[in-house]
Amino acid sequence: MPSPHKSREHTPSLVPIPVLLVEDDVELCSSLKRLLGMDGFDVKAVHDGDSGVRHALKGDFDLVILDVMLPGGDGRKVLRRIRLTSQVPVIMLTARGDEADRIAGLERGADDYLPKPFNPRELVARMRAVLRRKSGSAPPEILHIGDLQMDSAQRRVAVNGSDVPLTGAEFDILLLLVRSAGKVLSREEIAEAALGRPIGFFDRSIDNHISNLRKKLGTRVGEVERIQNVRGAGYVYTGEIIEERR
Repeated sequence: MPSPHKSREHTPSLVPIPVLLVEDDVELCSSLKRLLGMDGFDVKAVHDGDSGVRHALKGDFDLVILDVMLPGGDGRKVLRRIRLTSQVPVIMLTARGDEADRIAGLERGADDYLPKPFNPRELVARMRAVLRRKSGSAPPEILHIGDLQMDSAQRRVAVNGSDVPLTGAEFDILLLLVRSAGKVLSREEIAEAALGRPIGFFDRSIDNHISNLRKKLGTRVGEVERIQNVRGAGYVYTGEIIEERR
């Protein structure tokens, strides 16, 4: 998937490379900001998972460094929320050296995994290696599912070949649901990943957006409900996705 921001040539230059650091150890953050700054990285540090997700999904960073152990949540769950809509490179940090833990992180979409304590020079080397691997822009994706077609680059949606105008929020929510077709997503996951913000208990904005999508796209595909409401769990887009690359 293409990154929502322009790719850069990741070689030493006068333009710092923006990096998001999600780590609750304030002292470590301060040290890494200083050390990485000397290597051409502009580091923004946040100290909890929710802030990490919100900043990562803004598309302002070329790389995310994510600690596995965070207050109020597991860094791997944060990674899962990021991966719902973004392919920004992620390097995970952990105090655990267990191989199974490392493999679990990589399976959830991490690009690399570095156990603590680590040598800052190794972190820099891994960062540059990940950025080199990710520097080539992925081609735009065309998604087909049932009667629906989505063009992620042009942000166009068509049903049975006819364009359907959507708002920005509606498009982002639909793209998230289609990419996760067959998997139930909670309202909280949809709001965080597609809208970039949490929702309150009485916030019905996600339900309203889903209702509008059903009206514009049609509630059913043949005999099957297009976007199903799974009571007490969230929403799921039914069908089997076919992905193309230009």
